[in-house]
Amino acid sequence: MRLKKSFQLAWNILIHSKLRSWLTIIGIVIGIAAVVSIVSISIGAKQQLENNLGNLGADILTLSPGFSKARGEMGFWGGGEGPGRFDEQISSESETKNITSKDVAIVRTLDNVDIVTGIVSLNGDLTYLTKTASVSVTGVDGNLWAEITTEEIESGRMLTSGDTYSIIVGNNLAKIIFDNLPINAKVTIEGKTFKVVGILESGNGVYMPIEIAREVFDDIGEEEFDSVLIKIEDVELADDTVTAIEERLMMSRGILSEDDKDFTITNPSAMQETMNETLNTMSIFLAAIAAISLLVGAIGIANTMFTSVLEKTREIGIMKAIGARNKDILSIFLINSALIGFTGGLGGIILGIFGSGLISSMTSTTSSTGVKGGMTSMFSNTAITPSLLIGALLFSIIIGMIAGAIPAYRASKLKPVDALRYE
Repeated sequence: MRLKKSFQLAWNILIHSKLRSWLTIIGIVIGIAAVVSIVSISIGAKQQLENNLGNLGADILTLSPGFSKARGEMGFWGGGEGPGRFDEQISSESETKNITSKDVAIVRTLDNVDIVTGIVSLNGDLTYLTKTASVSVTGVDGNLWAEITTEEIESGRMLTSGDTYSIIVGNNLAKIIFDNLPINAKVTIEGKTFKVVGILESGNGVYMPIEIAREVFDDIGEEEFDSVLIKIEDVELADDTVTAIEERLMMSRGILSEDDKDFTITNPSAMQETMNETLNTMSIFLAAIAAISLLVGAIGIANTMFTSVLEKTREIGIMKAIGARNKDILSIFLINSALIGFTGGLGGIILGIFGSGLISSMTSTTSSTGVKGGMTSMFSNTAITPSLLIGALLFSIIIGMIAGAIPAYRASKLKPVDALRYE
């Protein structure tokens, strides 16, 4: 018997199946839809994580005062500005000391360190025309900031070494808060007049030369920094570089124990590795739950095939009596079970695409209404890849064939005389 004829007979069995066959298919649909949704959300979350860490700069370490470790959600998931920000921290009991010029000089001497620049961060009132708003002000080194920052200029230019009372503002601040603040506009910050020389593609902050920031804000020490940005040459050596910096600073600051550290080094590469491991674990757990639906569906297929063999025992006997071989009967029922898996897989893919899109839409809406949360923003993107869809479809077909293998084998071994006598 030709394969085409076996396929036609298997297709007829599926088309004329009773309700139980279609209920079995629904079980496969639900299982595959769950797998597709979970995997697509996981892939999308990983892509968003990599994108956010890429925007921060995987080759940029952040040295900040105070020993702390992350707990809860990382700042770049919640939409905060600046590398290495955390929504919640646990600080040690050791006294916090500011980062100084001496620390910066020490870091510059280490291997794999390319650029080191200190920054100061504070809040101030910015006034343009008749409108005043409290803004985040960052003092940066005009010589180095353009080389180390991941911010991009939308219009105007970056700060240079010759700038004094010049500033760069974030896009949201310029376009939304101050209604299209133009380049070269004159603004007032803490009673001092500044010229806007550039507007960034995003952000709400203001950047000015660090010397001017120390002049405008009296509470900033001349040799102190709120944080230090460290650009490294080789990202693969980031962990070793962090260890070297910690050892040298601990020695310089007279710190003998790890528990007494009074500074923190944030490494985006380590964050990415940790979060990828967490996402992988979570995805495996959720996929295992979804696999239960597939297991139930596979049992349903086996049950349906056993019942189908019993119902068509006489037909099997007639086919064998007119010359059908064991392998012909086997192929008919195997193809039939594969078609059940294929139909369920196809329906599951369609439902899974709509399901992942619905979850993405719901989480995006939640984020836009101001509900803050790393998980919410993480699940706002999904990624449907061709390999995921093809893999899900093949998986469902294989499940169908495995579940139908024993019933198909039993059907092929029926003796024609016994089959014809079956009532």
